[in-house]
Amino acid sequence: MFDLKTLVRPNILALQPYSSARDEFKGSEGVFLDANENPFGTLNRYPDSYHKELKAVLSSNKNIPEENIFTGNGSDEIIDLLYRVFCNPGKDKTLTFTPTFGMYQVAADVNDVALIKLPLQDDFQINTEALKPYLSEENLKLIFICSPNNPTGNCFREKDVEYILKTFKGIVVIDEAYIDFSTKDSFAKYLKVYPNLIVMQTMSKAWSLAAARIGIAFASKEIIQLLNNVKMPYNISVLNQQAAVVALKDVTTFEANKKLILEEKTKLKQALETLSIIKKIYPSDANFWLVEVEDANSVYEKLVAQKVITRNRNSLVKNSIRITVGTSAENEKLIKALKNI
Repeated sequence: MFDLKTLVRPNILALQPYSSARDEFKGSEGVFLDANENPFGTLNRYPDSYHKELKAVLSSNKNIPEENIFTGNGSDEIIDLLYRVFCNPGKDKTLTFTPTFGMYQVAADVNDVALIKLPLQDDFQINTEALKPYLSEENLKLIFICSPNNPTGNCFREKDVEYILKTFKGIVVIDEAYIDFSTKDSFAKYLKVYPNLIVMQTMSKAWSLAAARIGIAFASKEIIQLLNNVKMPYNISVLNQQAAVVALKDVTTFEANKKLILEEKTKLKQALETLSIIKKIYPSDANFWLVEVEDANSVYEKLVAQKVITRNRNSLVKNSIRITVGTSAENEKLIKALKNI
């Protein structure tokens, strides 16, 4: 049986979370002399520490109860918090499948936690046979699964992820930053089935709010409470909360922009396939294509010289560059630049 308390660091279980002035007074009206704020200005008051309006809109949008939602300063904050909640520095371990998102490694290094990196198969899918010996490791606390994966672009097989959820006694974190661009279902549908599941999403990609830094985690109310206990008191500004609420209420614009991006994604692939410089285009469930070229370093630099900026992923997947789908005009400029190389 899954026992959350056995996975949490003892000092986190014993932690008395910080209580801000806004936590202690629940009302919205009055003469506020409790938080040592400046009485002048329009941004002089501290923000809602638990982002109640934002979570209410997210709950309606995602059909997930508010008690199962955590909002953070980007997914990066959530990743760091998960290390701090579950992993004892210098003792515990985490695992992920490479190539993948680099912040899992950065957060591991910051928190002095070993990260096991298990290579994906040639088709960029999880090798469950190679994974089996690790699942019973006593100090393995977290498994990070990025699906759709960055930089490869593909979703992982649902049966493989379910196998991990059923077999692993620790926490399984599924990072769905690009799920809005995919035809696959979110693993959030399994939240009531697997108490060890955490699903991360973001408003940086399909919701056009990369500058606002809004990361989202869906999990059991017990895990959400632990994250709330450990996070900084005012981790999302008023301005960013408001921007997220406005965006979430404008689903029409969200759907229209997503439709345009997916249409451009198809057109971009068709254009790339006509170029001899492109050796391979990897399957993608995200808003980007990972492509193989003859010499990624050279191609990247020659594109930069033409003021077209892609992502050189040669260090992760040999001779590959990652191309985000842009506007029609931006994609045309990319194709023209590639033809000039």
